[in-house]
Amino acid sequence: MDFETIAQQVLDRIFIELEASGRHAHVTDAQAQVLFGHKLTPKRELSQPGQFLANERLTVVGPKGEIANVAVLGPERSDGQVELSMTDARTVGVDAPIRLSGDIANSPGITLRGEKGQVVLRQGAIVAKRHIHITPADAEVMGVSDKQVVRLQTYTDRPMIFDDVVVRVSPDFQSRVHLDYDEANACGFQKGDLGRILQCGQS
Repeated sequence: MDFETIAQQVLDRIFIELEASGRHAHVTDAQAQVLFGHKLTPKRELSQPGQFLANERLTVVGPKGEIANVAVLGPERSDGQVELSMTDARTVGVDAPIRLSGDIANSPGITLRGEKGQVVLRQGAIVAKRHIHITPADAEVMGVSDKQVVRLQTYTDRPMIFDDVVVRVSPDFQSRVHLDYDEANACGFQKGDLGRILQCGQS
């Protein structure tokens, strides 16, 4: 085994890649038909297996404003939702709670406008809680478990330690940290930057 391979294996045991997750929407089959007149069509694959950025875009409309050209991620889900940054939420005028994706109970409603029509969500506007997608093998190496809350050191232009980061373990994942754009900008994130999981009490 050559030195570069050994070095990479050591790095993989210590660091995890960061990603900035911008505002986006998830829609159901029925909602896609109303908004676009057809199912979502893939534009490119995302880092998480089976997930894709759709060609379709929509406008998110709230009580105080709207944001156009919002990305839609596929495949379709059982419930529609919009994941915003806190800045976005203030822009459109919704008091969006900080939640993991899919946890939309008792969240504010919001309107989605597509090229063919619009859908009014009775609930579903959230600010995505910062989290780590990780495979079982990587979780074992890094000593973390599903739903564990950890601290995260970023190795970025403006290094930071983020508290309250939720670990999500699944064999369907690729190991990545997901930060929203407010968080990514705060730490000076650039594509390819890395982070390190800190257990409670580490620094």
